[in-house]
Amino acid sequence: MKEIKLEKDSLKTIPLRQIRIHDRFWNRYIRLVKDVLIPYQWEILNDRIEGAEMSHCIQNYRIAAGEADGDFEGAVFQDTDAAKWLEAVAYVLEISPDKDLERLADKTIKLIGRAQCEDGYLNTYFTIKAPGLRWTNLKEGHELYTAGHMIEAAVAYYEATGKTEFLHIVERFADLICQIFGPEDGQCHGYPGHQEIELALIRLYRATGKKRYAELAKYFIDQRGTGENYFLEEEKKDTYRQIFPEFAGYDTKYSQSHLPVREQTTAEGHAVRAVYMYCAMADLAQLNQDRGLLRACGTLWEDMVRRRMYITGGIGSSGILERFTTDYDLPNNCNYSETCASIGLALFGRRMAQITKDASYMDVVERALYNTVLSGIAMDGKSFFYVNPLEVWPDNCMERTSKEHIKPVRQTWFGVACCPPNIARTLASMGQYMYFADEDTLYVNLYISSSMSFELAGDETEVEMESDLTNTGRVKIRMTRREGAEACGLALRIPDYVREYSVRLDGETAGDTAEPEEARTAGNAPGLVKGYLYIEGIRKAETEIEIDFHVPPRFVRANPKVREDAGKLALMKGPLVYCLEETDNGGNLPAIFVSAGQELEEQYEEELLGGVTTISFKGKRLTEDAWEDGALYAERRAAFEDTRLKAVPYHCWNNRGPGEMLVWMKELFPV
Repeated sequence: MKEIKLEKDSLKTIPLRQIRIHDRFWNRYIRLVKDVLIPYQWEILNDRIEGAEMSHCIQNYRIAAGEADGDFEGAVFQDTDAAKWLEAVAYVLEISPDKDLERLADKTIKLIGRAQCEDGYLNTYFTIKAPGLRWTNLKEGHELYTAGHMIEAAVAYYEATGKTEFLHIVERFADLICQIFGPEDGQCHGYPGHQEIELALIRLYRATGKKRYAELAKYFIDQRGTGENYFLEEEKKDTYRQIFPEFAGYDTKYSQSHLPVREQTTAEGHAVRAVYMYCAMADLAQLNQDRGLLRACGTLWEDMVRRRMYITGGIGSSGILERFTTDYDLPNNCNYSETCASIGLALFGRRMAQITKDASYMDVVERALYNTVLSGIAMDGKSFFYVNPLEVWPDNCMERTSKEHIKPVRQTWFGVACCPPNIARTLASMGQYMYFADEDTLYVNLYISSSMSFELAGDETEVEMESDLTNTGRVKIRMTRREGAEACGLALRIPDYVREYSVRLDGETAGDTAEPEEARTAGNAPGLVKGYLYIEGIRKAETEIEIDFHVPPRFVRANPKVREDAGKLALMKGPLVYCLEETDNGGNLPAIFVSAGQELEEQYEEELLGGVTTISFKGKRLTEDAWEDGALYAERRAAFEDTRLKAVPYHCWNNRGPGEMLVWMKELFPV
């Protein structure tokens, strides 16, 4: 494992209000958040979309507040749908104030406040359904997970609007949690079954300056996996009531509670739980300058992205319990790769990049955002994938089979609906991934057309970026500062897939190289420091940086230990993974064979899928001519026919109707 250096001061994100995105690729999705996702999901939360699964989320709050009759309905963590909706609203309001949307959010916050119990407790499931069973099922009850998402939403809303009502609601709840949990006699010595509150408490500490919140986050992380397993002991108590039948015979690896976190060396269990916990570990490592905790983060990251991650940035290969399995076990047609898990991976990678100033973390973040996260939402913003397979044959996506979790079309909503609002809050907060800054250097992580204004080296700095990364690979950055301003610097991430590039500063070469893969993979090619190309001593009032990334389409192979992909090829261009769809290439896509040693033809198609670069190439298809008698097995010679294939970006699949989809193609070797 590479050595990880803990920087004393973490790189900072740029406030969202200071960034304006105007990118041809990303705008089609980001504009959906305010125009489509937020109003659509509000209707969903109020059960007003015909044909969609009922949410009952807002009604639960009304019942808990004593303003409606009825029983709790939905998942035990149903409250989080509203929390993530409010968090997405907060980011939208920070970028683009909207009085009507703000009034709707304020109205929702007031309802949440009325549903809060006198002692500060806030959870409609336990308030309505099981008021006497608070904190008796941390393994399954999701009380702390739900509190975490509510805290995150409140902090985001406070930072966006300056309003404190929501913040005070969650502070009352957090103060109660601080009383209930901790190391003292009489306190509960448990920790969350589903991690999330840990990273939320750190956000709350940063917003309020109240150390008890960060201290409780540290307690939850330090306590996890120590001594007798809390969840197994909890099951023995008379007050324990099982909620999820599939948790019978509980595996403590599932919740990453099998070992103390500093002793964990492999990514285990439920993928979303894992990456949310890793986020909190990274935050605490930086906050407390804890090198041992950061080393654990690095070890877990390396295991996850080098042995347990899909080419699309998907994680969690098992459809049963949505979990990691073992190294290199990456099946394509039955994997889970939950959208939320890739969002968590991006959150973790962003933190690690901020802490270490290492661009390789952002390579993975970019991979996840451009592929699995975007695959989770249709281009109309009204249907979603929870699961993100790399191969789909609609005919065998059957209920009550091993592939019942695979959906051949995006769904309007889900009974367990964590992914759609998570996508909304991620797209709304994209600016947090694009740039970092320290006192005098701007770090460019994602090449997304945008403009912003912020203080750098003590002076206001304006930045304008025009990017065509996913097509030509050309990027232009303009920096404008006052005459006589202090010198500043620029750190440009050189993506891991770029083998050749040139960088010019006001027409003069600042970086120009074609590096061997070994040097680029290590992030230490000449002129690079941990994957960033540093341009220092920028003094001019106006500076123009021109970047030309060579991003031709390319075939990629998997490590031979990935048994599912041995002898197969995947196609990529820049950060984008490509796939074959039945609508372009006919059915039975696994019967296609491809040779890697051929020219690939790119074409930008303005009218296709909102405008995408497609890739065409030659292939061979196994013919069925010798099988017309319907034989299932026979000693017959394989016969091929030439075919012309067309690939589209993976995230676009299933936007033109149902059909087969394939990422990994069989490689045709010369005889």
